[in-house]
Amino acid sequence: MVLLVFAVGVAMLFTRVQEMRRKRIHVQAAANSLKMATHLENVQVADNFRNLFEVPVLFFALAAIALATGYVPGWLVICSWIYFALRVLHSVIHCTYNKVYHRFIIFLASFGLLVGMWIAFFVSLTSKNAV
Repeated sequence: MVLLVFAVGVAMLFTRVQEMRRKRIHVQAAANSLKMATHLENVQVADNFRNLFEVPVLFFALAAIALATGYVPGWLVICSWIYFALRVLHSVIHCTYNKVYHRFIIFLASFGLLVGMWIAFFVSLTSKNAV
């Protein structure tokens, strides 16, 4: 997931610099998001970058808690890879052709999976500790 965030961040930098050069936009004209929105048209990579700091933060937290407790069941590893694949697919859709319906379906799948991972982790951790 960290590599995905870095990759989208680099893509965002490249996309923004390229558009600003092509349109001859001075960097100060993009000093904040409001100013940037009035000058830039290609914002979907930046939107995706922001998305990676919304719901995926809960994935990072779950991974950190699993590692901190030393409780990393096999199903969590498998679900984590599936979650990662869904987020990669979401980013690819968002940063390329950006069909909202496709992106939404992938978002729902990844969100549902993450909610399930949290519930299953909590239940299995408390069951493990109750024994």
